[in-house]
Amino acid sequence: MSKEALRKKLLKIRRKNYKDSLIKIKNIKSVILKNKINNTLIGGYYPVNFEVDCLNLLKLFEKQNYKISLPRVGKNNVMNFYNYSSNDPLYINKYGIPEPKKNKIVYPDILLVPLVGFDKRLFRIGYGGGYYDRYLKRIKKIKKCISIGLAFPFQKIPKIPINKFDIKLDMVITTDRKYV
Repeated sequence: MSKEALRKKLLKIRRKNYKDSLIKIKNIKSVILKNKINNTLIGGYYPVNFEVDCLNLLKLFEKQNYKISLPRVGKNNVMNFYNYSSNDPLYINKYGIPEPKKNKIVYPDILLVPLVGFDKRLFRIGYGGGYYDRYLKRIKKIKKCISIGLAFPFQKIPKIPINKFDIKLDMVITTDRKYV
């Protein structure tokens, strides 16, 4: 099955099966502790189109004095991350996704990644724009960044067709388990 057909099928399944996500903060905190990351900056995303909602996780991390960031798409469709607080105003980008207004680019230590589907090899399929693949390739040249896909269990499939541009995640956490 092509990526496009697979994406369409998975989005339909996600829309039908969506429910509030219960990703446990302890699963992500264990990664922070295991990797001994100090002054951790967590990159999240603003959920759209029935994605796993990570906003409550981000608020919990913020209450525990972690720094939070969200992505913003800029010139030439380049995605970067900017500091964010749950009290900060957001603006709506050309895709209808809320983004931070701040202007200083930051580089997350932990990156929470939305996905449409994933496989046991930890490859993901997204919406097809390549934003996260390009970002992961770029940030891994700058610093160590642990990428964590957030998903529902039904988003796991046997095998994602990949190409030379696809970047493997470090792990995927679903509402019921962790894949590494």
